[in-house]
Amino acid sequence: MAHLLDNQVAVITGSGRGIGAAAAKLFAQEGAKVVVTDLDAGVSDQVAEEIKASGSEALSFPGDVTDPEFPDQILKAAVEAFGKINILVNNAGYTWDSMLHKMTDDQWRAMLDVHNTAPFRLIRAATPYMRDVAKADMEAGKPLENRCIINISSTSGLHGNIGQANYATAKLGLVGLTKTVAKEWGAFGIRCNAVAFGYMDTRLTRPKESGEKISVQGKEVDLGIPEKLRGGFEHLIPLRRGGTAEEAAGGILLMASSYASYISGHTLEVTGGMGI
Repeated sequence: MAHLLDNQVAVITGSGRGIGAAAAKLFAQEGAKVVVTDLDAGVSDQVAEEIKASGSEALSFPGDVTDPEFPDQILKAAVEAFGKINILVNNAGYTWDSMLHKMTDDQWRAMLDVHNTAPFRLIRAATPYMRDVAKADMEAGKPLENRCIINISSTSGLHGNIGQANYATAKLGLVGLTKTVAKEWGAFGIRCNAVAFGYMDTRLTRPKESGEKISVQGKEVDLGIPEKLRGGFEHLIPLRRGGTAEEAAGGILLMASSYASYISGHTLEVTGGMGI
C-alpha cells in the first residue's frame, strides 16, 4: 500500500518531544525517512530508535538550532544518510514569558533567535539541497519531486497574547518569512507554508508548577502556564477541548503531503476553532 510520503526525506527540528516527536513518527509511518533532532540528545536518539524499531528509517542528529553552524551540519548529515531532502519542518522552539514592562533583552532576543533566525538559517542552508536541485531538475526536463518547507507558528503570533510579546512577535515574523520563501522558491516547485497551533497539550501549556525547564544561555527557564491561568481555555475553543500532539502532527502532515500540492504561502490554523 502506498503511503503519503513514500521515498521522501524529512528533517524535523525539535522532534525529540511533543508535537515534533509525534510528527516524526507520523511521517515515518507514511513512508518518510526522518532526521530527528533535539537539544537533548537522549530524547532525539530515543525517538529515532523507536522509528527504526517500527521498521522505518531514521537518523538522530541532536544539536542546538540556534548554533550558526548547526544548519549546514544537520542538512549535510541528512543528505549523506539518505541522499536528498524533500521536507524541512522548522518546529523547534519554546516560550520565555514575561509581562512587557518586565521583559528583559535576553528574553526578547532568545525568542527571535529560536523562532526566526534559526528557521531562516536552516532554509538558507537548504538551498543547495532543495532550490538548486529543483532548478537543475527543471533545466534537465525531469519531473519535480515534492519539496516543501513548513514553519511552525502559533495563534499567539496571529492574535497576540498576554505575557508573550517576544513569542508573539517572533511567531508572526515566521509567517512573513513563510510568505517570502513561498514567493522566492515557488518558481522551483517548492512550497512553503506555516502551521499555527492553538492550545495543544505540550510541556509549553502544562502547569508551570510541574517543574519542566529548558536551559538557555546557562539560565534555567520555566516552561508551562501557571495553574491559576490555565482554567477556562476550553470555553474559548469551539470544540471545547485542547488538541493533542498527534492532532498537531496531522496538520503538519497535511501540509507536507500531495494533498497540499497547490497550497503555498498559507498559514493553517490548527486550533479547534479558537480565534475565529
